Amino acid sequence: MAKNKYYVVWSGRTPGIYSDWEVCKREILGCKDAKYKGFPDRLSAETAFREGPDKYWGKDVAPLIDLSTVNEKPISPAIAVDAACAGNPGKMEYQGVFVDFGTQPPTTSNLFKSQVFPNGTNNIGEFLAIVHALALQKKHGWKYPIYSDSVNAQLWIRQKKCKTKLQRNAKNDYLFQLVERAENWLNNNAIEVPILKWKTEFWGEIPADYGRK
Repeated sequence: MAKNKYYVVWSGRTPGIYSDWEVCKREILGCKDAKYKGFPDRLSAETAFREGPDKYWGKDVAPLIDLSTVNEKPISPAIAVDAACAGNPGKMEYQGVFVDFGTQPPTTSNLFKSQVFPNGTNNIGEFLAIVHALALQKKHGWKYPIYSDSVNAQLWIRQKKCKTKLQRNAKNDYLFQLVERAENWLNNNAIEVPILKWKTEFWGEIPADYGRK
């Protein structure tokens, strides 16, 4: 799914179209009846702003921001995971870091970093990263919450199945072997720590981010 580049505010401090999420956020935070939505291009945003919120607000996708959790902060300490993929499919890798949010800026230390897989997807990487973090904690007896910014990966973890549409081939056969091992681990081990959604809209990029945007 394309990332939002333009944000329409129909009801807020200053209704209009914004190209910066941080600016848009200031226009809606604290506004009880704020109505807003993100769009992938300027034309779509202009059309939506002109037509009004009734056709768009609350339709198809969840709101960009939960105004009831503005003051919420990430649990500390924790493990954060992320994946990066050049292309879809393409060269994929994932990593995990330990994070202490009690310092400014937060202190991070690397826990694991995968090899680069030649024919993968970001969602597969996010899935494997969470399982890697779970298995590592099980091995060492840790009980830290795990943060991921991937909704799909967290759903697959709950389902204990990587439901990728990527086709298996000679290039990614080893990657699929790792997926099978991860699914087997999930089916034979209890998940004893919370797996939480990283709220990028409040906290910025997840600490395990590769910084390639």
